[in-house]
Amino acid sequence: MENIDQRAIDTIRTLSADIVQKAKSGHPGAPMGMSAIAHILFSKHLRFNPKNPRWVNRDRFVLSNGHSSALLYTMLHLTGYEEWSMDVLKTFRQLGSIAAGHPENHADGIEVTTGPLGQNCKWRWHGYGRGPYGC
Repeated sequence: MENIDQRAIDTIRTLSADIVQKAKSGHPGAPMGMSAIAHILFSKHLRFNPKNPRWVNRDRFVLSNGHSSALLYTMLHLTGYEEWSMDVLKTFRQLGSIAAGHPENHADGIEVTTGPLGQNCKWRWHGYGRGPYGC
């Protein structure tokens, strides 16, 4: 691995941990552990354009675990999505922030909403059968 790649990975790890720490809520382990994977995917494989986030031919990065949302928001910031400023990252997991604890599809770069914890249980409560985890 080249030195520049290691520096990028360290930056991703540090920024992800910092936004979790600032929020005093969340999980830094998954973002820190997945930073190398995210760096390689975003810098060498995924096709996207932060200046045109709705580009039809873009690759979609779907993150289904909320424990890693800090990683996704960090990558959106570092790759140049205008909406994902450092000021937005500082509002991670705060009421009214687009940087919610579990990604929600209302901001550029968030391709799908996998929902908050317990979403699968909603199916049973509304009479649609059991969710995949027996809820």
